[in-house]
Amino acid sequence: MKQILQSFRTGVTELADLPSPQVKSGQVLIKTTRSLVSLGTEKMLVEFGKASLIQKARQQPDKVKMVLDKIKAEGLMPTLETVFNKLEQPLPLGYCNVGEVIAVGKGVTSFKKGDRVASNGQHAEFVSVPQNLVAHVPDSITDEEAAFTVVGAIGLQGIRLANPTMGETVVVIGLGLIGLLTAEMLVANGCKVIGYDLDDSKVEIAKAKGIIAFNPLKGNDPVKYVIQETDGVGADAVLITASAKSNDIISQAAQMSRKRGRIILVGIIGLNLSRAEFYEKELSFQVSCSYGPGRYDDNYEFKGNDYPLPFVRWTEKRNFETVLQLIASGKLNVKDLVSEVVPIEEYDKVYGDIGNSTSIASIFKYDENAIPENSIQVNKMASTPAKGVIGLVGAGNFTKMTLLPALKGIDTTIKHIVSSGGVTGTALAKKHNIAQSTTDFKIVLEDEEVDLVMITTRPNLHASMTVDAMSKNKHVFVEKPMAITGEGLQSIIDAYENPSFDKTVTVGFNRRFSPHISKIKELVGNNVLNVVATMNAGHIPYDTWFHDMEVNGGRIIAEGVHFIDLISHITGSRVKSVMMNAMGKSPEENTDNASILLKYENGSTGVVNYFSNGAKSYSKERLEVYFNDSTIIMDNFRETKGYNVKGFKRLKTKMDKGHKIQFSKLLTNLKEGKGPIISFDELVNATAASHAAIESLKTNAWVDLK
Repeated sequence: MKQILQSFRTGVTELADLPSPQVKSGQVLIKTTRSLVSLGTEKMLVEFGKASLIQKARQQPDKVKMVLDKIKAEGLMPTLETVFNKLEQPLPLGYCNVGEVIAVGKGVTSFKKGDRVASNGQHAEFVSVPQNLVAHVPDSITDEEAAFTVVGAIGLQGIRLANPTMGETVVVIGLGLIGLLTAEMLVANGCKVIGYDLDDSKVEIAKAKGIIAFNPLKGNDPVKYVIQETDGVGADAVLITASAKSNDIISQAAQMSRKRGRIILVGIIGLNLSRAEFYEKELSFQVSCSYGPGRYDDNYEFKGNDYPLPFVRWTEKRNFETVLQLIASGKLNVKDLVSEVVPIEEYDKVYGDIGNSTSIASIFKYDENAIPENSIQVNKMASTPAKGVIGLVGAGNFTKMTLLPALKGIDTTIKHIVSSGGVTGTALAKKHNIAQSTTDFKIVLEDEEVDLVMITTRPNLHASMTVDAMSKNKHVFVEKPMAITGEGLQSIIDAYENPSFDKTVTVGFNRRFSPHISKIKELVGNNVLNVVATMNAGHIPYDTWFHDMEVNGGRIIAEGVHFIDLISHITGSRVKSVMMNAMGKSPEENTDNASILLKYENGSTGVVNYFSNGAKSYSKERLEVYFNDSTIIMDNFRETKGYNVKGFKRLKTKMDKGHKIQFSKLLTNLKEGKGPIISFDELVNATAASHAAIESLKTNAWVDLK
């Protein structure tokens, strides 16, 4: 399929060939007929992409601080590599989509094939969109009109926050696309609407819609104009839909407001507020968040959990439906806002000079005969080796930043890369000479040439995908965690014990392959050990999927398991009992500030300290090993020091967490027909221990492993 992408590294906007997405659970697959270009938002993204690195840094000072902290902790070169890898990721443009439903995912009941819908899908021939971000389009309106649904909802949400009543005077600052839609909806609400913009053509459109509009450059002072139009009272509410870096707009909004007036920010402006201007009038100020309640809430958007209407009257989806009703009733006229309708193949007519565009709204139209194809050929394979052909499933940060760079230089062939939307997978296929990009996992499973399936998806898919690959008798590498539930782990054990499976399973416990750990393992011999592993994991906001027990298993299961395996490897023993204590009076099971105590069968003990409340500038990982009056300290996989260790003082390298050695050994063993690089029993023991840690937290007791 064809989709418009923006490169943040080169600044190039392109129409890319990508595999079509698969319909996901809780989503609908839409064949696009029209999509609207939100010129304000997309202009900002395109111009950011074209900016130099210095200019990008100046626009994101918070990101610069993060980079500096990462340099202190991990070094300059790894940090630069991470930054450039981030910039190489193409960004899909667009969020105002109209089309026909061609497939519905599991759990979707309100849509069926053939429905005409509007969604926040991108500029692509096919999009898979969560059901709470999709709305039915009334028969009485055209696809071009319906394309205004989502951008209209942005203006509508600002209006809802302002809560205007009939007869109130509302000022709209900035009469671009969102501003014009906002102003017209306010008129429909019975308000007296004043709007201003620096573009005469937009001012004229506003006047035709019953808005009192003017251009400040023509001699009208905005504050004096509004005060005069309100007989000295001031505006009841001001909605700012403009985009500007200046602080003048927020000051004007305050000055033109009446006492206890409301100011709502929908656009992007400078926010150096004057306390005096707000204090004297007791003004209220609020920033509007996109389409409405539900935005950026994974439970609402991706899990389909709607907010009860009696308690949250207006959500994203219900705002979409309201805009469509306004268009259908004729109270919101969007036809005169369409500047041009352009075939998607002629996208450069819109983006070529977007910085100087005077258009209100450009709309792309799509080929009615387009057919979804779930796989595309990206590169030609010179020849297919007998063994070691990889099907890579997952194209997220770990694959991009860690796995593929680690595989570079290792004699192997990646035939397929699977990604959910096709964008990231195709970009990585181009960069790393991967033959095919696909959105269909089954293509990998059915390909007899693929003998190693590498799974790097989100953790909730690890167990089921591992079992699927094992059912096809393929070698499996799955990034940790192996499984986020006991049931998932048992399903893998059952598949492993099936007589028809005679291949290997490997989990990405890479740290045991680091030269630092290999040296420690050599030095400690068969001694009984005390080992303390500390991870300064860093804070991750609690509303992200990392803390979702159903998706990630929580950070202890998803990441803490690394250190359980690491201590098991160093001690040369299996965990027999686990106890976990976490920070706080009533810690939740998805805690990321905890200490895990481990008892080993050979008498060794281990402690895993997993903390998220430390300084980012401090080392991320640290290991302490105590034995026979000796101590070994490993710092961040860069330096290891021995204290009273015979024949050893220090090992220093660039940061090496063992990824490359791990993959090299894995592929060598596979090609030579050797056994696994980590025994299956060890994989199961470490995974079960991480599950036991959560159980221990719940029961406040030691948990014995079976």
